[in-house]
Formats: sequence, structure tokens, C-alpha cells
Amino acid sequence: MAIVMPQQLMARDFGNETLNYEIVYHWGVIWKHAADATLSLRKTSTGYNAQLTGKTRSWADKVYPVRDTLKCTMDANLRPQRYEKMTHEKDYYARDVIKFSYHYSNTNAHCTRYRKSGTTSIDLSAKAQAYDMVSVFYMLRNLDYDELSRNKNYTTVIFSGKEKEYLTINYKGVETIKMRDGSKCKAHCIAFKFTQEGGKKSSDNITAWMSTDASRIPLLLVGKLPVGEVKCYYKN
Repeated sequence: MAIVMPQQLMARDFGNETLNYEIVYHWGVIWKHAADATLSLRKTSTGYNAQLTGKTRSWADKVYPVRDTLKCTMDANLRPQRYEKMTHEKDYYARDVIKFSYHYSNTNAHCTRYRKSGTTSIDLSAKAQAYDMVSVFYMLRNLDYDELSRNKNYTTVIFSGKEKEYLTINYKGVETIKMRDGSKCKAHCIAFKFTQEGGKKSSDNITAWMSTDASRIPLLLVGKLPVGEVKCYYKN
């Protein structure tokens, strides 16, 4: 698959920030605050450390407790250097560590997967800049949306713990969205599609809305589920 990403990257210098989110399950007339998430960024002498944590609320813990943590180290140009995903969902625990390296325009990664059954490793490579599930959002926040073509597909590579995925983004333009507190605001809308080699769908589609101001804060994410959908709302 050809890698076609927009070249309109802005020279952005992110500062320290902590973004809080409410994760809501929506099915028909049912709206239930199921979990909370926090995305934090800290500037270092060589780049940035980012962390995304998610945990279910007390009522949901009784059904299916979740405690997930994603960590990413990026250089000053927002290129990932190390990614770690720790998953603890009910009785399941897993840890993935990805170490990135670069050779000219190629991205290489050594992935180590820790499971109760043992430890496995795999090497991945892409003839383009590749990201993980944390650093990709900073790349998206760094785009110059005024220069993007509406309804055009752009593709990049995501390294997970076991495989190379292709992320196709489609810019939908500026839309007015309604936040959980009832307020309305304008935001850049992006549709995400995840596929494997050969075009097979690898994850559920996601739609995200970024603020139109200079901060480009992710305001809302919506993901489809087999029954209903999950909405992730930014909380001031």
C-alpha cells in the first residue's frame, strides 16, 4: 500500500499539558459514563514524554474492570522513540514494548510482547515515517488543516505490538459538534480507518474532532461497537 501523508506539518512547540476525558457508552436512549481517560504531555531536554491512561468507573468495574496505560517517548520532531502499552482488563494482562529506529526515510521497530504464556519478539519496518497509537495524535495535531484537501485519503503506518497497520485518514472539514455539557463548538473532523496488508480491516473505525484553535485539542472521539458506540469527550 502506498504511503501518502500530507506534507503540511506545522512547526509546533508543545508545552506541558494534561487533557481529561469522559468515556460514554451510547446505545439508543442509553448514555452511561463508563470510564475516564487522561492524556498528558511533558517536555524533556530531548523531546516529549506522553502518557494515556484509561480506567473504568466503579459501576463498570463490577462488570468488566479496565486499567490501561500507553506511554510514548518522542523526539523534538514528534517522532516516536519508544512506545509501551500495558493492558489490564479483568483477568487479562499484557505488556508490549516497541523501540523505534530510523535509517534515512525508513522506520524500523523491535517489538517485545510480554504475556503470562511467555515473551515473544518481532521486528517491523516501513518505508516511511511510522507511529504508534499515542504519537499519531500529536502528528495529527501538528497538521496545517487549512492546507488539507477535503474528502481526500491520506495513509500512514501504525506499529502495534505484533503487526504493521495502515491508518487511512479522511479530512471532512470543519463541523459543529455538541459536547457532553451541551455546549457547541466548531472542530476539524477526521475519519480513521485501520487495515492490514492487503486491505483487511484490523480495527473498528474512529471519527475524531480537533479544536480549530492553535492548540488542536482532540475534543471528541467516536468509535463504533458491535452494539452501540463509545464516545470520548474532552472535559475542561
